[in-house]
Amino acid sequence: MTSTKTLNELQQAVKTLKEKKWVDLTHAFGPDSPHFAAFEDAKFTPLFTHDDGFFVQRFDFPGQYGTHLDAPIHFIRGDQRYLEDLDLQELVLPLVVIDKSKEAQEDHDFTLSVGDILEFEKTHGEIEAGTFVALRTDWSKRWPDREAFENKDEEGNPHAPGWGIDALKFLFEERNIQAVGHETFDTDSSVDVRKNGRLIGEYYVLEQDTYQVELLTNLDQLPAKGAVIFNIVPKPEKATGFPVRSFAILP
Repeated sequence: MTSTKTLNELQQAVKTLKEKKWVDLTHAFGPDSPHFAAFEDAKFTPLFTHDDGFFVQRFDFPGQYGTHLDAPIHFIRGDQRYLEDLDLQELVLPLVVIDKSKEAQEDHDFTLSVGDILEFEKTHGEIEAGTFVALRTDWSKRWPDREAFENKDEEGNPHAPGWGIDALKFLFEERNIQAVGHETFDTDSSVDVRKNGRLIGEYYVLEQDTYQVELLTNLDQLPAKGAVIFNIVPKPEKATGFPVRSFAILP
């Protein structure tokens, strides 16, 4: 049985949280929204209307659509965790935001390096273990313009910023972070995908038996440190990923 003291502590915690600023980090998405090139457009179809007595819709889209969470099984073969296997406490984490929006605006192929992380730490202190680290590039401001989001050149090659593999290894192996997130379709920058022939950064992240969140938004409203991120996601069976409702509470 929950004691009166514990109940009061929990109620006070909720009261305190509701007094803080909450920031939605999630795009609303629909059939016309930007999405990974290999996917078809989402389909939203009414099954029943209010004339039938109730309004019900059918939703048809890939799991990795809109702002979404990738589980380890998404890229890693074998006995890996599905979405349903993620612990609830993994989905609520201290949040660190590395702002490279200026660099990404000047260079659409910007790729985060270890040097960039060390420069961040000079100002904000060492990145703590167990945190969720988000890469801010302001790419989300291109939403919902598909052409701007894909940002293809005359030869049809996309150009978008992302994480460098050395930076990811540094964060997970030297700083022991828990998870990452970003504003683009992919973990890797577009230039790295072309150079490596595959998404080595995304593979590496999910190989750490953790998750990532893609297509985040409103990172420009967050401090570098001090906020907490909540990644609230449905629980379909054996899902490799699914649209997520990510939000942050500011200190």
